[in-house]
Amino acid sequence: MAAELSFAPLLSTCTQHRRLLQSRRSTLFHCPTLPLPLSPSLSTSSSSSSSTATSRGKVLCQTAGTHLFDAKCAAEAGQDRLLKVPISHIRNFCIIAHIDHGKSTLADKLLQMTGTVQTREMKDQFLDNMDLERERGITIKLQAARMRYVYENEAYCLNLIDTPGHVDFSYEVSRSLAACEGALLVVDASQGVEAQTLANVYLALENNLEIIPVLNKIDLPGADPLRVTQEIEEIVGLDCSNAIQCSAKEGIGITEILNAIVERVPSPRNTADRPLRALIFDSYYDSYRGVIVYFRVVDGRIKKGDRIYFMASGKDYFADEVGVLSPNQLEVEELYAGEVGYLSASIRSVADARVGDTITHFSRKAEDSLPGYEEATPMVFCGLFPVDADQFPELRDALEKLQLNDAALKFEPETSSAMGFGFRCGFLGLLHMEIVQERLEREYNLSLITTAPSVVYRVNCVNGETVECSNPSLLPEPGKRRSIEEPFVKIEMLTPKEYIGPLMELAQERRGEFQEMKFITEIRASITYALPLAEMVGDFFDQLKSRSKGYASMEYSFTGYRESELIKLDIQINGDRVEPLATIVHNNKAYSVGRALTQKLKELIPRQMFKVPIQACIGSKVIASETISAIRKDVLAKCYGGDITRKKKLLRKQAEGKKRMKAIGRVDVPQEAFMAVLKLEKEVL
Repeated sequence: MAAELSFAPLLSTCTQHRRLLQSRRSTLFHCPTLPLPLSPSLSTSSSSSSSTATSRGKVLCQTAGTHLFDAKCAAEAGQDRLLKVPISHIRNFCIIAHIDHGKSTLADKLLQMTGTVQTREMKDQFLDNMDLERERGITIKLQAARMRYVYENEAYCLNLIDTPGHVDFSYEVSRSLAACEGALLVVDASQGVEAQTLANVYLALENNLEIIPVLNKIDLPGADPLRVTQEIEEIVGLDCSNAIQCSAKEGIGITEILNAIVERVPSPRNTADRPLRALIFDSYYDSYRGVIVYFRVVDGRIKKGDRIYFMASGKDYFADEVGVLSPNQLEVEELYAGEVGYLSASIRSVADARVGDTITHFSRKAEDSLPGYEEATPMVFCGLFPVDADQFPELRDALEKLQLNDAALKFEPETSSAMGFGFRCGFLGLLHMEIVQERLEREYNLSLITTAPSVVYRVNCVNGETVECSNPSLLPEPGKRRSIEEPFVKIEMLTPKEYIGPLMELAQERRGEFQEMKFITEIRASITYALPLAEMVGDFFDQLKSRSKGYASMEYSFTGYRESELIKLDIQINGDRVEPLATIVHNNKAYSVGRALTQKLKELIPRQMFKVPIQACIGSKVIASETISAIRKDVLAKCYGGDITRKKKLLRKQAEGKKRMKAIGRVDVPQEAFMAVLKLEKEVL
């Protein structure tokens, strides 16, 4: 009896739990719209704020206690995200910020809070789907996601585009902004306004976007929201009286951000009855389905099965599949003005659907194409060569497919006497160059050699012509050129005041011209220099971070070309010029670069049977020289005595042979030597 009495409360509790679970199941199956559960960090708030948050923001479904029901719930949520809403209830926005200010974390939390991604599927940097992005902790590619949010009992469709933060990927940011009406400007509440924050704000203002300031990471011990708010108002000029304070990591302030997007971001124009015009803002190549196009419908409608026409390339296809990104691809029957989605039409050629092109109907063409995007101007150039010459066709195909996904990449064929066939590639910066090389090696299984990065020089010839040259081997002869101009950039460095001295010293060492210094707050200063781009493509950014202990940031913009004392530094091995090792350097740096290269080559080139001179030359003038001594055979070994004339005869015969060998002999520079010297050039230059 005692045992039965002791188990009675337990049995009663189990029965209550079972009934509660059954009631939850029936409720969820019949009514997929449930109140938003509060995050653990907000559970201590008052019941009044809890009820307010519940009434204002709702998600589509709530996870049940069993795996079977989780799948059912996720399916219902996915179907609800595909439901159409009026154009007045569509909000297209992106997230812009300086690198490492919490954009991807905030995007993760928005996806989670709106029920777009289930908790069990959630992982850090959810939208960053490249291994490279996860390893480095940076966003490289823009990513789109469609969310459904219920605000004051009305459903809204929120299209989010997450953007990169590094200056080298500003072209990705500009394409994202063209597809949006609003932007969340995320600023770290501890670090404050940084260089790329300003650059992104100016890009957003040029596109007439509604900007919502968000102060992230307010949970950090060093956070100072009041100081950062003052910085934004003074430096950027935005009104921060209604700035939202949040912590994406802890889930604080996320509901307020969602409400602000609905209230403050304008809806797209209602132009669904006009002829179709859709702007391609991104694309990639799928091995099975061909080119997949991401686009924003500006005017009209597009349905599955429509015959579409690409206005720039002049090609037409049938739309096999039309859908939305939520964040995975979900197929729908139709997309209309204001919506963001994807398109598959069995497009085999990567040149037929370029970023910035306009999609219209074949039977009802639009009169004018959309403005598209400003062409990206490469800043840094280098040569890409396959280690195995047989991989040249694969490298060409890989570059074409990668250019589809990365519109800022430019390339043209190049031939080198040392490395064979390859490509001269143009990039927006050093990080962009590094990322492209790694993506080619990882995604397309290529082994590559990269030459030292260089910039485009402008050569004014004696006959009045102007030649642009990014490869030193193509530079006109000294007698044919009148002057050489190099690109200059305006660089702005934001730094705490205690690091002003080291950063000014760094800029002066790199031939920088001081322009302006101003204190944006009591403890932070902005330093502006005019700097040759060639001096910045080396380790300038690494030195900036090193000398400021990581606190300084920089942003640069191209200003134009200026005439400089530039010369072509040639390397001669045994009297023969080696074109792949030629570089264009400033006159003041020629000796140090020449000395370093000759010393390195002496270590790397194997000894020959004759003496090999290695010379760094400016024209015919030798400025640095090293000599590899000959391997000497002991021809006197067989002379165990006798007259000295016999020994002299043998030595004279050996000398004549070495002289003849030197005249007709050829020194083969090994591939390892080329790679080591190219690496050294990157360090020295």
